[in-house]
Amino acid sequence: MSDQVGDGHVEESRPGPGFFDLANDRAIRLIGTALSLAFALAVLAMLAFILFINERSAIDVDLFFKILPQFLEPLWVVLQVFLIGSVLSVFFGIFVGLARVSKSPITNGISTAYVEFFRGTPLLFQIIVVYYGVPALWPPGEFPFTTWWFPAAIIAFTLNHAAYEGEAIRGGIAAVPDGQMEAARSLGMSYTQGMREVVLPQAWRNALAAIGNDMVILVKDTSLLTVIAAPELISQFRDVNSTYFDPWTPILILAFAYLAITVPLGKFVRYMEQRADWGGEHE
Repeated sequence: MSDQVGDGHVEESRPGPGFFDLANDRAIRLIGTALSLAFALAVLAMLAFILFINERSAIDVDLFFKILPQFLEPLWVVLQVFLIGSVLSVFFGIFVGLARVSKSPITNGISTAYVEFFRGTPLLFQIIVVYYGVPALWPPGEFPFTTWWFPAAIIAFTLNHAAYEGEAIRGGIAAVPDGQMEAARSLGMSYTQGMREVVLPQAWRNALAAIGNDMVILVKDTSLLTVIAAPELISQFRDVNSTYFDPWTPILILAFAYLAITVPLGKFVRYMEQRADWGGEHE
């Protein structure tokens, strides 16, 4: 369609969205909603069949409450490893990230090699190296630790996750415009002051989602400590299952135990992201 205007020119008029366009948008939303509900119902039905309907996998309520206290101490172990490992990995990860953006070829090269090694080898391999390899460096009977699994777990988790935190920090720094550092230097700040006062706070905001996701992964990674006989949740499950020959009841407890940590942790990370969104609108 075209409209005649006063100066004799013809202006093409653009038609608005037609009925079929709106119908397609509405249909897509309805299809998405229907698929989401169908998926949720299918998962719930499968869980109900596994946990309550199928005689071979039905939950023993009496056994559930009987063995529940046995999982409290392993849950505390997981919390300790998570809290200490996450604090140390973030602390050292900041230095790894700063080293990754260093203009010194030696500093940058060493940090790059560190990141590539600990991201390129399995965490299980690193746990085995620390737990079995480090004591072998001492003469027999002279290793100073009698209970080595806990320090070994902290060392392995810190070394591994600091590499991931370092890459998250490096990406956060790279996302900060170069003009921020230039503005800081123009105000008389040194490079170190500008990095600390201007760049790093913005980099932290940019990296927060990746760091929070890695913290959730760290919680789940504690299950690997079963290979060094650490008294964590998976080891406790194996002990209970070998005693009662009922896997599904302790499996349910395992699910609740891990979710009791990861769900609040995820909510806390989202809260921190909202608080860090300086330029956004908060509800």
